[in-house]
Amino acid sequence: MALSISRRVLRSFGSLSGFGRCGDSSSRTSQSFRASHDLYGHVSGDCLFSAESSSFIKGVVSSLAYRRLSTSNVTSESTGGSFPSDLLSPKECGNTATRDRALKDIIHRVVRWQLAKRQQGTHSTKTISEVSGTGRKPYRQKGTGRARHGTLRGPQFRGGAVMHGPKPRSHAFKLNKKVRRLGLKIALSARAAEGKLLVFEDLEVPTHKTKNIVNYVNEMENTKKLLVVDGGPINEKLKLATQNLHYVNVLPSIGLNVYSILQHDTLVMSRDAVNKIVERMHTPIKR
Repeated sequence: MALSISRRVLRSFGSLSGFGRCGDSSSRTSQSFRASHDLYGHVSGDCLFSAESSSFIKGVVSSLAYRRLSTSNVTSESTGGSFPSDLLSPKECGNTATRDRALKDIIHRVVRWQLAKRQQGTHSTKTISEVSGTGRKPYRQKGTGRARHGTLRGPQFRGGAVMHGPKPRSHAFKLNKKVRRLGLKIALSARAAEGKLLVFEDLEVPTHKTKNIVNYVNEMENTKKLLVVDGGPINEKLKLATQNLHYVNVLPSIGLNVYSILQHDTLVMSRDAVNKIVERMHTPIKR
């Protein structure tokens, strides 16, 4: 089950050959989108959030009722300081085909580890000692012409035991922390290469209305599922505005994982979330 799901996710992940050659990603990320008026206030007509922008674009605010918002579309070749380049540039590992196989293998390992770890493992069957019933021999050993039986609770009888059936257990297996961190780096690099990694100064919304989030997502081109990552606890207004949208999910930075990134084609992060992920990546691994 976990294997089939993770392979389906990997097929939607696409080719990873763009990590080493980021020049062709600019043509895919050259399109721009305009921020929603209802969500973030009025932005001047010439202020577009461009995918090729290498710095945060400052919105023009006409009154104190509208706050200034800055955003950046991160690409592998131009981060503009919004995202550390060392987290978006996996090391070279041979030719393109070898690199693709290696990166996809790491992603596949991490996804299988996540799916196996989250399995409940509560499946249980009854052995012959747990099945309800008498332990008396049903009939005598010889002289009846029938097969020999010592109990009616055996697996060959209806309502009997299950031999070698599943018992409650953990399906989790060990995966090195270095591999898990590398998987997260690869997933972030893939979204950056596609121009689908957006960094905002903050994720404050003026109201809890769902239509504002809908309008904003509609302004984004080629976006079917959106993952919003904030640094700390999720803002209550943002939580209320997105809880009725099946294609928008919100996570704190501590919950960011490879499987969630692969399930969403666009990743929106706050500056605080980026800083915390960088801190998590650079934390020494305890042996």
